[in-house]
Amino acid sequence: MAFKNLLITGANGCVGQYLVDWFLKNTKFRLYLMVRDKSKLPISIQENKKVKLIVCDIRESNRYKKEISEINYLIHTATAWGDPQRAYEVNIKAFEELLEMLDIKKLEKIIYFSTASILDTKTELMRESLIYGTEYIQTKYKCFMRLKESSFSEKTFAIFPTLVFGGTLGRTSKYPVSYLTSGLKEIGKWLWLARFLKLDSKFHFIHANDIAQICGFLIKNYKEKQYKGFRKFVLGQKFISIDEAINTLLKRNKMKRYFAIPLTKQILKILLRILPIQATPWDTYSIKKYDFNHDPITNPETFKLKSYAKSISDILRLSKLPSCNIN
Repeated sequence: MAFKNLLITGANGCVGQYLVDWFLKNTKFRLYLMVRDKSKLPISIQENKKVKLIVCDIRESNRYKKEISEINYLIHTATAWGDPQRAYEVNIKAFEELLEMLDIKKLEKIIYFSTASILDTKTELMRESLIYGTEYIQTKYKCFMRLKESSFSEKTFAIFPTLVFGGTLGRTSKYPVSYLTSGLKEIGKWLWLARFLKLDSKFHFIHANDIAQICGFLIKNYKEKQYKGFRKFVLGQKFISIDEAINTLLKRNKMKRYFAIPLTKQILKILLRILPIQATPWDTYSIKKYDFNHDPITNPETFKLKSYAKSISDILRLSKLPSCNIN
């Protein structure tokens, strides 16, 4: 590919570093990496001649107006959650200010990262996510709506990852460990109990490596007719149920399952009422919704590529989850 300038925000995050790795290996792009703390990037990336660091909080990106005005491609992964004010400032205000610094004549494509939590089964916006969602989900909903109606819409691919895995457990991970991969460490503590429960709630998952190769493909092929204009892509492998995931874990750990009590949507609602659990409005709605599957779904095979992690077994193997054996 020709020499171009690509800006990746949130470049020191899990998905961000997989993206950096892919574009360094597969393109001649000059990478502008926006990071708050450059020490979280490997030295090999910091010193790479194809890399220019933009060290700042995205809310301070106007310090780099000149560099940003030269950008041809933007992949926006930076995000914030937890504090409502910060979530608004980062997820909406700072992003829109960043867009205004771009030269729309030089800009060829934006890949904007949202979340599948704001979409329903048919991948349409789900109003309930704005009503019951956390500050993160609500700001992602609002930002997507505003972006879709903006002058940048026709140059945008909106990416909606489902459950994201990435990195490896232990001290030798090349990449930052995703929140979900890190959570796999807790499985050994509860698998002995989970095997006696049956939950058919459906979900999708995707590995950060596969997210990176999909983004790479879209940047390389965005001029093709089928990808022109505004497009949405919900990233995930074929849905599975929580019960299937439990069975995979049990098989991997050579643990037996003698019986399982079905946890239906109705039973979960009752448990939520009688147990001393502080549930957020989004928790309550998620139990009511029960299934988190989407159609259509996008994965590497959609573009005749090969997935790095096609199954939950692949995810567990690649994350290097230690085995437990409690029969």
